[in-house]
Amino acid sequence: MALLDRAIVRTLPAVPKPIVRRISERYIAGTRVEDACRVVKRLNGEGKMATVDVLGEEITTPEEARHIGYEYENVFRTFGEQHLDANVSVKLTGLGLKLDHALCREILERLVRQAAERGNFVRIDMEDSSCTDETLQLYRELREAGLGNVGVVLQAYLRRTLEDIESLSDLRPNVRLCKGIYVEPEEIAYQDFDEVRENFGSALDALLAAGSYVGIATHDEWLIEEGGRLVRKHGRSPAEYEFQMLLGVRPERGTRLVGEGHRLRIYVPYGEQWYAYSLRRLQENPKIAGYIAADTISRFLPVRNGRS
Repeated sequence: MALLDRAIVRTLPAVPKPIVRRISERYIAGTRVEDACRVVKRLNGEGKMATVDVLGEEITTPEEARHIGYEYENVFRTFGEQHLDANVSVKLTGLGLKLDHALCREILERLVRQAAERGNFVRIDMEDSSCTDETLQLYRELREAGLGNVGVVLQAYLRRTLEDIESLSDLRPNVRLCKGIYVEPEEIAYQDFDEVRENFGSALDALLAAGSYVGIATHDEWLIEEGGRLVRKHGRSPAEYEFQMLLGVRPERGTRLVGEGHRLRIYVPYGEQWYAYSLRRLQENPKIAGYIAADTISRFLPVRNGRS
């Protein structure tokens, strides 16, 4: 199956854009803020919260970074006008992290302060391991500047994650905990599926024990059940944690979580760079390409009368 997944990824650049667009429609809200808000409004109607991500990691100039910052300001304004239950996730490379640390800090802090004025929240997303130290440093700088409406992401497959939890413990951080999707070398990241699961559980246990609010970001059924067990172990009420999922992935399981009384937040990406985002995500994790290909085939070729 791994060979098939990689073969699918190699063919993606040759697939016509309209086909990739159709495949991605389930997982990306669209190209405009109006598209994202339409999806968020539907999710809110299903009892689900959202976090919106403006696509645009592939920036090359300060002007492009500032443009993404302005787009997030537009997102906050639109959330308020439409009374949506949503916050935002930002990727620091899209705000200029690889160009100029000071520029990135300036744009990020402005967004967090504007979110605070509107009673909203900013999640700093985590990218590949080349960004980890600077991301955590910027998060600490903002918290030490008195900004409490900002959170960060930790990735369970990184060997350093438990140490990062300990180093952040004085902040009682608001954390999205996920497995991690970037391809990293064995010396810094667990490669074995069960090891990643085990470290996810250990990290979640440590965060809950330290009093952190945690977004349990997973589609893994075993980890969903383990997450439920751990929040019960630590006596957390539904208002003190949440589950998180990606748009279009296991929506029926998300609905069940809501029905069981859990808070659920859906990750909703949108933007003009939907094509680059789609290819990059699939290339970073070929297994996802296999999942999406199987899902797409099942939708285009529905089973009739028990036979294909």
